[in-house]
Amino acid sequence: MPSTTEHHSTTEHHCDVLIIGSGAAGLSLALRLAPHARVMVLSKGPLNESATFYAQGGIAAVFDETDSIESHIEDTLIAGDGLCDREAVSFITRNAKQCVQWLIDQGVLFDTETDDQGEARYHLTREGGHSHRRILHAADATGKEVETTLVSQARQHPNIILLERYNAVDLITSSKLGLSGHKRVVGAYIWNREKEHVEACRAKAVVLATGGASKVYQYTTNPDISSGDGIAMAWRAGCRVANMEFNQFHPTCLYHPQARNFLLTEALRGEGAYLKRPDGSRFMPDFDARAELAPRDIVARAIDHEMKRLGADCMYLDISHKPADFITQHFPTIYDKLLSLGIDLTREPIPIVPAAHYTCGGVVVDQQGRTDLSGLYAIGEVSYTGLHGANRMASNSLLECLVYGWSAAEDILRRLPHKTLVDNLPPWDESQVENSDEKVVIQHNWHELRLFMWDYVGIVRTTKRLERALRRINLLQQEINEYYANFRISNNLLELRNLVQVAELIVRCALARKESRGLHYTLDYPEHTDTLQPTMLHP
Repeated sequence: MPSTTEHHSTTEHHCDVLIIGSGAAGLSLALRLAPHARVMVLSKGPLNESATFYAQGGIAAVFDETDSIESHIEDTLIAGDGLCDREAVSFITRNAKQCVQWLIDQGVLFDTETDDQGEARYHLTREGGHSHRRILHAADATGKEVETTLVSQARQHPNIILLERYNAVDLITSSKLGLSGHKRVVGAYIWNREKEHVEACRAKAVVLATGGASKVYQYTTNPDISSGDGIAMAWRAGCRVANMEFNQFHPTCLYHPQARNFLLTEALRGEGAYLKRPDGSRFMPDFDARAELAPRDIVARAIDHEMKRLGADCMYLDISHKPADFITQHFPTIYDKLLSLGIDLTREPIPIVPAAHYTCGGVVVDQQGRTDLSGLYAIGEVSYTGLHGANRMASNSLLECLVYGWSAAEDILRRLPHKTLVDNLPPWDESQVENSDEKVVIQHNWHELRLFMWDYVGIVRTTKRLERALRRINLLQQEINEYYANFRISNNLLELRNLVQVAELIVRCALARKESRGLHYTLDYPEHTDTLQPTMLHP
C-alpha cells in the first residue's frame, strides 16, 4: 500500500506512482497500474468531480463494420485543419477499440439497440466532423457512466489510495533538491484543503491528469476545477507546451441565468437539431455546406458572427420538429434539466451561446505520455499529443484519455525504478508567510483575468487585443507572485496563480501564430499560411 508518515512536522506520503487528477485519464491509468504498483490519486474535490463526469456526448471508436479506422483518421485530420500529427492520430484511432473494450470490461454500460436480425449491438450516434456513426454513448450522460464506474473500481482496489480535496502545489525535481545527475521528478508538494496544510508526496513517477484550463475564460462549460494546474506546474518544472492558442469554444452552451455552464451536447445536432436566429430562420447553411454538422470552430464562429451582427444576446437550438418520445429517449438528462428551468425541449427552441470548453494544446508528450522531464507523464486534456491539431473533433477527447491511460501505464511499468531517488523530501517552509486579510485582492484579480481573456482572447482576436491582454497578465503576475510569497496558500490563490500562467502561454502562442487556423481566428491574419507546425513554447 502507498504510505503516509510524519516527518519534520510535515506529513509525507510515499508511493510508486502519484497521479494528479481523477478523471477518465487518471483513473484508467491507476486501475491499469494497480496490479503491479502502489498508486496514489489526488483529486481537488470529490473524486468524481472532473470534466469526464460532465461529458454528455460519448467516445469515438470504430465499432461499425461499414466504418473504418482510415475514415476516423481522415475525419480527425480534416477537423484539425492541417495541424494534427498524423502518426498520433493513427496511433490513437488504431488503439481505440481495444481501449474502449477495456472500459466495457470494467463495467461501463453503453447504449445498445437491436439490429434487423434481432441481435443486440451498440447504438452509435454521429457528431460534428464525423462522416460515420461511431460515437458510443450512455444516453446523454456518457461521462457520468464512465466516471462513476471507474471511481467504483478504484475505491475497491487495495493498491490505490485516493486523496480527495487535495491540490497539487508544485512538482519537486532532483535539481531543486541540489542533486547531481539527470534531472527528474521526485514528487510533489500537495495542499490538504481540509487541514489547510501543505504536505509532501515522494514518488518514483508522477502523472499529470489534471484536465484543461477553460476556467481562464468568463464563460465555460467546465467544472470549477479546470484551472490549468498541470500545464502551469509542468511549465514551471521546465517542460515545453504547445498549441495553447487553440482553445475550443463549444458552440451550444445553455444561455440561462440559473445554468451558466450547462452544455448541450453536439449529439443534438447529430440527431437533427437546427441552429436558428431569434426570428426562427436557420443560418448554418450560409456558412458551411455541412451546416449544423460542421466542425466546432466553424459553428462557434458562425454563432458569434450572427450574435454580433444582430446585436443578439444568444442564438437558438431547435430539435422540436423531431418526435417527443425520440427526444426524451435520446436526451433524458438534457430534457429533465431544461424542464426544471421552464424550457420544453420537445416543443420550443433552446437559447444558446458559445462557451470555452476544451484546451487543445498542453504539455508536450510522446506516444507514451512522457514529458521533457524524466519520470513525469501527462495524459488527457492537460497534454499536447498532436491528436487535435487546430480543432478537436467531437468525442475524441475521452478516447485520448483512455489510449494514453493504457500506453503510459505500459511505459511506467517498464521504467519504474526499484526505489525513489531520495529517502525524504524537505518540509514545506511557511515560516516567512502569514494569513491574508486581503482576500478581496484574489477575487478582484480572478474576475479581471477571466473577463479580459473572454473579451481579448476569445473566439475572434486581433493583435492589439492580444497585446493588451499580455500587458494585463504581466501586471497580474507581479501582484500574484508577491501575494504568493507573503501569504499562506488557499485554493483560490493556487488556481489563480496557475490560471495567470496559462493565460500568458495562451496569449504568447496566439501572438506567435500569424494566420487564422481552426480555433485561432484573428482579424489581422484572416488567411491560412503554408506553415503547418505546432506553436511550441520553451521555458
